[in-house]
Amino acid sequence: MVTSEREIMEFIEEYDVKFIRLAFFDLFGNQKNISIMPRELKQVFAHGLSFDASAVSGFSQGSQFTEEHTSDLFLFPDISTLTILPWRPQIGRVVRMYCEIRYPDGSAYALDTRSLLNRMRKQVGGKGMQIMAGTECEFYLFERDENGKPTTIPYDEAGYCDIAPLDKGENVRREICLDLEEMGIHPESSHHEQGPGQNEIDFRFDEVMPCADNLMTFRNVVDMVALSSGLKANFHPKPLQQQPGNGLHINLSLFRNGENLFAQEQGRYMEAFLSGILRRIREITLFLNPETESYLRLGEDKAPKYICYSRSNRSALIRIPAANEHRTRIEVRSPDPSCNPYLALTLLIAAGMEGIEDGLTAKEFHGNVYLHHEGLQELPSSLQEALQLAQNSSFTKRVLGEELLQGFLNAKIKQLRM
Repeated sequence: MVTSEREIMEFIEEYDVKFIRLAFFDLFGNQKNISIMPRELKQVFAHGLSFDASAVSGFSQGSQFTEEHTSDLFLFPDISTLTILPWRPQIGRVVRMYCEIRYPDGSAYALDTRSLLNRMRKQVGGKGMQIMAGTECEFYLFERDENGKPTTIPYDEAGYCDIAPLDKGENVRREICLDLEEMGIHPESSHHEQGPGQNEIDFRFDEVMPCADNLMTFRNVVDMVALSSGLKANFHPKPLQQQPGNGLHINLSLFRNGENLFAQEQGRYMEAFLSGILRRIREITLFLNPETESYLRLGEDKAPKYICYSRSNRSALIRIPAANEHRTRIEVRSPDPSCNPYLALTLLIAAGMEGIEDGLTAKEFHGNVYLHHEGLQELPSSLQEALQLAQNSSFTKRVLGEELLQGFLNAKIKQLRM
C-alpha cells in the first residue's frame, strides 16, 4: 500500500502511469473527476487543484457558491485511495485517487460528504471505538438496442442463485470481481438475485471509510464491465415495476481493541446502537432512499416497511444475521443504491452512537412483520413525506450541518416540483 507522496511518484514511474484521475463526489454521491498528467501531481499535493463548484450538482443549492466568480474549490488527493484502473490500457496506465474538497483557505468544504463521514469516523475513534461496515449491493443488467442505447429488457430470466445457462450474468460478475481484486478490493460472494437480470455482489467487512470508497469504486467497475459486455447496469431502486427492487443492505458493527462490542455484555451495545437507528430512521430515510421510486420498493419483495428489529428475519427493518462472535453485526435493510453512502453511513452511525449514549433498548419482533404489524411505526411512504421529516429534524441538522442539509433539501424540493 502506498503511504506517502514520494511512494506515489515512484509507483507512477514504475507502472508507466501516464494519466491521473482526481475523483470526487457531488452532494448526491455521483462521481466526478478531473484528469491531470503525472508532472502536475506534486503541485496538486502542495496546493490542490481548483474546480468550479457552481457547476456541480447540489453544491450551489443553499451554498455560498451561487455565482461563477465565487465558486472556486480545491481538490486534495487522498493517497490511501490510489488504484490502477484495470479496464484502461496497460501501456500508459491510468490511476485514480479520491479527493478531499476544501475551501480556498484550506478548510473542509461543508458539502463534501466524504469528509463528513471521515469526521464521524474520527469522532467514534475519539471514544476508543471503531466502526466496521460491509455492503450488499444489488443491480440489474439490461440489454442495449442495435444503436447501443439502454433498454429495460433484462439480460436473462434467471432467479435467485440460478446457474448458467439460465444465469447469463455469471461471466459479467466474474469480470467485476476480478477487476475489483486487481484494485485491492475483496468481494466476499456474488450470485444471481431474485429478479430477471438482477445480480448481487457482497463485500467483506472493512473500516467504514474504505467500505464507502469501495462501494463507489464498485459502482464504477460494474458500469464499465457492463458497457464492455454490451449491457447497461442499472442501480435504480425499482427499475421494473413488477419485479424486486434493488437494495443496498448495510451491515454495521462496533469494535474496541479488536473485540466486537456487539458480541459483548449480552448484546447491550448492539441493542442500544440499533435502537438509536430505529428511533431516528424516519428522520433520515430521505438520505437512505432519496428518489421518488425508492418508495415503490419499500414494503415489497422483502424490502422493509415497518420499523422493528429481529434476528434472522428478513421482513424486519434491522436484522441480526446468524454469525460467529467476531462477525456479530446488524443489517440495515431499507437503504437502496441511489443513496450517497457517505451520507447514509454518517447518519446511521450518528444515530447508533446516540442510542449507546442514551442507553436505549428496543423490543425484538417475532414473526412475519408483513402479517402482524399492529402498533409498529412505518417508514415514510413517499419522497415528500421523507423530505418533510428530514426538514423538521434537529438530528439531521446537527449531524449534517445546516448548509449541507439545506442544500440537499433544496435540491429535492426542486425535484418534486418538476
